[in-house]
Amino acid sequence: MSQQATIQASAASTRPFWTYWAASATSATGTAVTAVALPLVAVLTLHASAVEMGVLAASSYVAWLVVGLPAGALVARLPLRGTQVACDAARAVAVVSVPVVWWWGTLTLAHLVAVALVVSFADVFFFVANTTFLPSVVSRESLQARNSLMSGTHAATQLGGPSLGGLLVQVLGAAPALLADAVSYVVSAVLLRTLPDREVPPPQETATLREQVREGWRFTAHHPVIGPCMWDATATNLVCGAQMALFPLYLVRVVGAPPGVVGVLLACEGVGSLLGAAACVRLVRAVGSARACLLGSLVSLLAGLLLPLGTGGMAYACFAAGTAVFAAGVVVVSTTTRTYRQTATPPHLLSRVMATVRFVSWGAIPVGGLAAGLLAEWVGARDALLVAGVTFVLAPAVLVASPIRRMRDFPERP
Repeated sequence: MSQQATIQASAASTRPFWTYWAASATSATGTAVTAVALPLVAVLTLHASAVEMGVLAASSYVAWLVVGLPAGALVARLPLRGTQVACDAARAVAVVSVPVVWWWGTLTLAHLVAVALVVSFADVFFFVANTTFLPSVVSRESLQARNSLMSGTHAATQLGGPSLGGLLVQVLGAAPALLADAVSYVVSAVLLRTLPDREVPPPQETATLREQVREGWRFTAHHPVIGPCMWDATATNLVCGAQMALFPLYLVRVVGAPPGVVGVLLACEGVGSLLGAAACVRLVRAVGSARACLLGSLVSLLAGLLLPLGTGGMAYACFAAGTAVFAAGVVVVSTTTRTYRQTATPPHLLSRVMATVRFVSWGAIPVGGLAAGLLAEWVGARDALLVAGVTFVLAPAVLVASPIRRMRDFPERP
């Protein structure tokens, strides 16, 4: 084979991944804009209370509690690409309704909650299909590197998206800024449509939906590595749910930051995520995958206690540094554990395992958001964030209490 033919063959073999990557990056950028714009619509336009912000944050993730567990078994029966495209379309329609209703002058908090719910349910099925799809477009040997690249890309969107979102809110207003997310979902759907569909191994015809869900749960919960990592992620997301509910309130009403600065400060999460993703592969090679998880969780614990401290310029600095370091640690843990799930899980169980982990761990996000909103109404946003930081001690404690504490690397097989 000639050198030119070899290059063309190599490009053809990697083209599906790069199309997949482009779709994910485009969608994630728009989502990062919405992560700033939607809560600012509630705070600045509708003057939402702390409890209402907690309800809004919870609505964005409550679908994991409702359909997260059976989603894996359901997605296993559907075409992966078609599921992703349908979810993108549903999210685009839901998000674009906010600026439309705002222009009509009839926007309410109930409408924002409804939009968050629609996006939440679509997110569940999109995530399960998307993460099940990835191992089919990359080799097993390159999966860790590709997952790190995906995490790095997500970090980059978290870096640029919030800053762009804050700028758009400052220039256009909070509601019109959501148009960027709607467009991103449309572009993602168009890109995904160009990919060949990837079928997962079909479930056994004799197994009922309940039996399939139970099988996925048993494998996940009883696995010596995947199980503890799932509970670590649950503790992490409990705190993340609290942060999502409290960050806009804290920055606007306690620190006094304008929308543009809020976007910049929230973008510090992207800086940390980017650093964590960039360091993940080297860190795993240097200390091992299990130790990298422990280290990342401990680092995030210390950072979570830092971010709500200080006043004036020091408050900006503590929030920026704390958010960045917290995100870096979380990305190291999530990237390493996600890669292990994708390689250690039998292919016919992968979608169910991914859905089970998300059902449990992301189900904690609305709980954390609601609890934080109620607590902030009583003690204020700053003290509620401090309580959330202390609560994060549960994450490394789960890993230390498991067999992972004696491992350098995660085992190849359960």
